[in-house]
Amino acid sequence: QVQLVESGGGLVQPGGSLRLSCAASGNIFSINVMGWYRQAPKNERELVATIRSGDDPDYADSVKGRFTIARDYAHNTVYLQMNSLKPEDTAVYYCHCLGFYDSNSIPKRFDSWGQGTQVTVSS
Repeated sequence: QVQLVESGGGLVQPGGSLRLSCAASGNIFSINVMGWYRQAPKNERELVATIRSGDDPDYADSVKGRFTIARDYAHNTVYLQMNSLKPEDTAVYYCHCLGFYDSNSIPKRFDSWGQGTQVTVSS
């Protein structure tokens, strides 16, 4: 079906920046939504940012003004630029994608998650 491969996580000091990338591959017919979620220890997975085809992006209140999501439609890739990082941003970040894949010329819905990438903000 559709696979998502993430990259770009790591360790950064408070106030620093990181850029996450997520590339979707497979028999993709169309992508409707790409986004990022995160899960900190002992917390539930929460929405960080999403971007729908043709719409403005949505952000969690906690990251507005600091994070920017962007899509490369030609390469089925989504990015998350994270600036002014805080310790409370520490989490595993997951890429998420909704759309349709080509199954013998029949579009079928997919709902895929990446494997997750660790982001740690600490001095």
